[in-house]
Amino acid sequence: MPVTARLSKAFYDRMGEQVANELVDWFNQVDLTYRTDLREMNELNFARFDAKLEQRFVESEARFDRKLVELEARIDRKLVELEARMDAKIAALEVKMEQRFTTQMRWMFAMWATTFIPLIGLYYNR
Repeated sequence: MPVTARLSKAFYDRMGEQVANELVDWFNQVDLTYRTDLREMNELNFARFDAKLEQRFVESEARFDRKLVELEARIDRKLVELEARMDAKIAALEVKMEQRFTTQMRWMFAMWATTFIPLIGLYYNR
């Protein structure tokens, strides 16, 4: 929206209608030129800003992806370590359970033997 320059009546009277109108037209042309130049400068600055912003987003995304890969690798290592520890604990538990089962079977055999021997004796003594 161009700004129309207004000059006083005294200026029109002193310089004349034609010169005053030419001066007003010149002011309007200068204003339009400055506005156009300013718009172009703003568009160029915005384009540079947009390019820098896009570049920074790409860099940030690359850093984020790299950190995510590192995190996944660390998690995988920790899971492998955890799995190895769990396998060791399960193997130790299986050995311990086998030992307890063997001990329990011995005690059960001893209990059944001590129960059947008197029953057999009672059966033959009748």
